[in-house]
Amino acid sequence: MSKYPHVVEHHFSIADASPFPMKGNWGRDFFHNDNPIVLELGCGRGEYTVALARRFPEKNFIGVDIKGARMWSGATEALNDGLKNVGFLRTNIEIIDHFFGAGEVSEIWLTFPDPQMKKYTKRLTSSLFLERYARILSADATIHLKTDSNFMFTYTKYVTQANMLPVIRCIDNVYAPQEVDEILSIRTYYESQWLERGLTIKYISFSLSGRDTFVEPDVEIELDEYRSYNRSKRSGLQTSK
Repeated sequence: MSKYPHVVEHHFSIADASPFPMKGNWGRDFFHNDNPIVLELGCGRGEYTVALARRFPEKNFIGVDIKGARMWSGATEALNDGLKNVGFLRTNIEIIDHFFGAGEVSEIWLTFPDPQMKKYTKRLTSSLFLERYARILSADATIHLKTDSNFMFTYTKYVTQANMLPVIRCIDNVYAPQEVDEILSIRTYYESQWLERGLTIKYISFSLSGRDTFVEPDVEIELDEYRSYNRSKRSGLQTSK
């Protein structure tokens, strides 16, 4: 994958030592246009990144993940199909603001992230990550979360409430007849696994509304009974902040 023209690999150790040359210039230097840039953070196999790119040719999409073996699937599909509005960045999400300039990103998608029920600092909708996103998002940007995790969904709703962030849309079951949506019906490999287990897929989108500092909600939330596919949670605790 290191030879793919639309894949950038820039690990933490490299980023810590030098500035990223395309920061603020992805449109000019990578996509060669000024279309809006959309990120999928924790893109896994890249199914959502590629599917969104097909539906919205007027936007540029970048899938971000640290695991290259997973990312290879979507990167290869995009290359073989000649999609010019798709790129992939292999790096740590914790340093996402190292790669993009202020206001350079118009949307962020978080598709089935690990809920990180024990450590809020690792949750992709925590106050720490929202502060990172605020450094790169445009003023009217949208953050989308699609998840199987009731814990992650509930936690994110409390985050928006604690910070008085405008919620654009909130859906308890994206596959309920009254909620059928072409974009939300895009299915990843892991989403199919959750659906086969009878789990409900949830969605929330919200805006940071120009904020750059955020607080954590002071609430106890019931834990999911599992950590990931076919893996039960190890802790005996029933709730977590």
